Amino acid sequence: MKTVEIYTDGACSGNPGVGGWCAILMYNGHSKVVSGYNKDTTNNRMEVFAAIQGLAQLREKCRVKLYSDSAYLVNAINNKWLEGWQRNNWKGSDKKEVKNIDLWHALLAKMKDHEIEFIKVKGHSDNEFNNKCDEFARGEISNYVKTLEEKIPLNS
Repeated sequence: MKTVEIYTDGACSGNPGVGGWCAILMYNGHSKVVSGYNKDTTNNRMEVFAAIQGLAQLREKCRVKLYSDSAYLVNAINNKWLEGWQRNNWKGSDKKEVKNIDLWHALLAKMKDHEIEFIKVKGHSDNEFNNKCDEFARGEISNYVKTLEEKIPLNS
């Protein structure tokens, strides 16, 4: 089974607001970057969405080391919050409905085909690939905003 490293990050301008996401996949000296935006989202949604999109690139069963600076994402898996939420009919410890259920379902579907280790990295520090993901995610936001400004000039 191949071992693939995936770095992911999400960003948001306003929360909610315009969001961007990125995943960098690395295998055997090769890398692939996927990124995109959502015009109305939250930072947490972009963090989980980046992981989904990274895993969606895999074409066969793999061992995956998925790196993220999102405590929300990594803790949901590693601290078994996700298991508890499912067991409690998608309710958190506060008895309220868990946010982003649609994305958690999508992530679970992508996870079932792979052996995944979720690894928390410190954001905005010295991790080269986390920083690149952040640049791409923020770049997606900037590109979306520039496109909007071209369509609807602010000085008109």
